[in-house]
Amino acid sequence: MSARPSSNVPEGGRLPAARLAAYGALGLPLAALNLPLYVYLPTFYATEVGLGMGTVGTVLLAARLLDVISDPLLGELCDRTRSRFGQRRPWLVAAAPVVALTTWMLFLPGDGAGALHLLAWSGLAYLAWTMMLLAYTAWGAELSADYHERTRIAVAREACVILGILVAAALPVAAGLEPASRASLSLLFWSTAGLLAVTVAVAVLFVGEPDRVRQEPLRAREALALLAANRPFRRLLLAYLLNGLAGGLPATLFLLFTIHVLLAPAAAGPLLLAYFASGVAAAPLWLLLSRRIGKHRAWAASMGWACAIFIWVPLLGPGDLAAFAAICLLSGASLGADLALPAAMQADVVDLDRARSGRRRTGLFFAIWSMATKLALAGAVGIAFPVLAFLGFSPEAVPGEAQGLFGLSALYGLAPVLFKLTAIPLVWRFELDASHQAALRLHIGQTTRKG
Repeated sequence: MSARPSSNVPEGGRLPAARLAAYGALGLPLAALNLPLYVYLPTFYATEVGLGMGTVGTVLLAARLLDVISDPLLGELCDRTRSRFGQRRPWLVAAAPVVALTTWMLFLPGDGAGALHLLAWSGLAYLAWTMMLLAYTAWGAELSADYHERTRIAVAREACVILGILVAAALPVAAGLEPASRASLSLLFWSTAGLLAVTVAVAVLFVGEPDRVRQEPLRAREALALLAANRPFRRLLLAYLLNGLAGGLPATLFLLFTIHVLLAPAAAGPLLLAYFASGVAAAPLWLLLSRRIGKHRAWAASMGWACAIFIWVPLLGPGDLAAFAAICLLSGASLGADLALPAAMQADVVDLDRARSGRRRTGLFFAIWSMATKLALAGAVGIAFPVLAFLGFSPEAVPGEAQGLFGLSALYGLAPVLFKLTAIPLVWRFELDASHQAALRLHIGQTTRKG
């Protein structure tokens, strides 16, 4: 590996294992800090800080909606970046310290922190995370033009992401802490912030970028028309949003479900570990399946598998811990596919746009998918917490005596199945398979040589 920060990589072909590891490793600390931001933080501010579920849901939804507005602008700016250090890597370097600062302010709020504190720092945190994740995922999509190699890159990154999630789930358990507590969030921050700095430095120094394509920006009307005419883009975006809602609801409600429905708060950490460990173990299997039947059908199969397992969750109650542990293990197997395969499909959709527009707009496309992710996560919090409050559910209630427990179970277990079942047909009929993508790359190569 070369340590030159300006080193390039070819746009096609297989990424060497060392560079693949250097690129993917950054996903570990990002996920270790990101999981508590979405899973632990809402419950922490609703209970320990004392803001209440309705207020937390409203504030986080407002922060997400403000953040969504900035995504296309950041994507366009990222695509227009020119520097001797590359196009994507400067964004990682700039965003990393802001991510660390905002995470510290959210995880370790001072006395008297209220809704305004949560709104201001979550809004800034979401902006910093957008800068970092947008550059990181767009960079990965551009490291190879090969249909299957893109899946390999995405699987490597998302396997590290799942490992980071395992770290975030395991540390509180190992320390004997409640996951959604101040002590737990403090432990997670101080144990991973330094690793974030190290992995950013390694990725920036040792992973190159494809040669920068000189291009003039499209006029706004033309750019929007090309997006609207891109049928695979529209289909994938809708499926991505639906599947994001399906994943966001259980992530938001997991702790409340284990405490108030299963009556097993101490099992929350081990159950999360089982779920994410299953995701790591199964990730190579989805990579192999995607090579046989295509990444879109492998993703559809993973969603069908998750539905067949998760449909039984609303039937569980106190004493059903073993059954829920089995569900966590079996449904967790689909996690690797859920994280890696859509990202690899997104890179193929960018190829279609590049063939039609003559522009490489990877940052813009990943910004739009980032918007979908945020809307899904915000929708999960903005729907779940107000609905539970309307049903009379209170997280402060004595476990087993809270109202609205059936609503909690339905939102946690049934609603995600309905969202995934709606997304599966969209994904199964996705147009861009290996042969179509190869034809697009041939066309792009011919056009580039002529230019």
